[in-house]
Amino acid sequence: AALLAGTPAPVPALHLFSDPAETKALRWDLLAWYDRCKRDLPWRTLVREAVEAVTLWVSEIMLQQTQVATVIDYYNRWMQKWPTLQALAQASLEEVNELWAGLGYYSRGKRLQEAARKVVLELAGRMPRTAEDLQKLLPGVGRYTAGAIASISYGQATGVVDGNVIRVLCRLRCIGADSSSPAVIDHLWDMANALVDRSRPGDFNQALMELGATVCVPKAPLCGECPVKQHCRAQRRKLFGKPAPVVDVEDCGAGDCRLCPPATEPWDSSLGVTNFPRKAAKKQPRVAQTATCVLERRGCHGALEYLLVQRPSSGLLAGLWEFPSVPLAQDLQEEKQRELLADHLQAWLGQPVPAERLRLIGEVVHIFSHIHQTYVVYSLPLDGDMTLDPASSPLRWVTEEEFHTSAVSTAMKKVLE
Repeated sequence: AALLAGTPAPVPALHLFSDPAETKALRWDLLAWYDRCKRDLPWRTLVREAVEAVTLWVSEIMLQQTQVATVIDYYNRWMQKWPTLQALAQASLEEVNELWAGLGYYSRGKRLQEAARKVVLELAGRMPRTAEDLQKLLPGVGRYTAGAIASISYGQATGVVDGNVIRVLCRLRCIGADSSSPAVIDHLWDMANALVDRSRPGDFNQALMELGATVCVPKAPLCGECPVKQHCRAQRRKLFGKPAPVVDVEDCGAGDCRLCPPATEPWDSSLGVTNFPRKAAKKQPRVAQTATCVLERRGCHGALEYLLVQRPSSGLLAGLWEFPSVPLAQDLQEEKQRELLADHLQAWLGQPVPAERLRLIGEVVHIFSHIHQTYVVYSLPLDGDMTLDPASSPLRWVTEEEFHTSAVSTAMKKVLE
């Protein structure tokens, strides 16, 4: 009747934590392992509530799409410069971009600063204390970050779901449907909220993420070292094969279970637990080409200087500085590239730029998350008598040392090299 009414079929017990005794044992085993083995990370060292919420928030935003090893140095510099929300709220976007340069996904830093200002100016300096309010009131704080802050800093018994948690839960309960689909994500959130330890929610959530980061890794997981392997149904299936002494994933109902692998992608015994999770095929990144010009001049003290211009305040790499650049149509001939770039440079310099003076240096490839970008790099030494008025446009001359401390992207650093 439920199916006829258009409601989904009940989730088979195989994909749930339905035994209270097992849930209790899993919590105990995971927390005991975490207490013994957790990594010493800088954002875990502060325990004062107000400070901890800020440090955790910064770390969680930085850790989105970025590995821990990369984040640590950025995090330490950030907290040294802006140890409180009040300090961050007073910073300029330029300062934020300069410190964030090279970390990628630059809108994260901008939203973090905007949220800090909102807390200081509109919320009387008090952070929201529940996941619901954090997500509703703070720009750039999504469901995961809100859950992490609320559980770790304020003790709310709410789960979290990030990439590591997805992998752990999918393996623990043999969830083989596309783990990026809304239906599967909703189910994983329900599982995380049911599983979280009520007395130590923050530690439990960190333990679940730690397990995925250090043991239950994407390839070659360390199953022998896993503290919850006795609760892992993917591990049981790997060990016993078919027929299994436990409920098998195929017992979910003739292949129509919405959480099982598609019938066209059956269990591969050679993959073991890494059969889970499964994701939809990634979309191929868009291919783009840009002409960029490194303009050089000798400064008043004889040092070589480069012209930087500022990108728009919205869109890709918003507000960052770059060498003057212009998008190119695919397969545009070099002569046409020069003409297009020369016209673009004239708009910045305020005087004609002969296209033949542009010297082709080569190409630089940089992969953004969704763009395969090729920069066609030209150089142009400028005569000493060519001066610019920095106040007339968002542009400036910088030495090489100043360039490396400016808010420039990793791609522009490649271009200069």
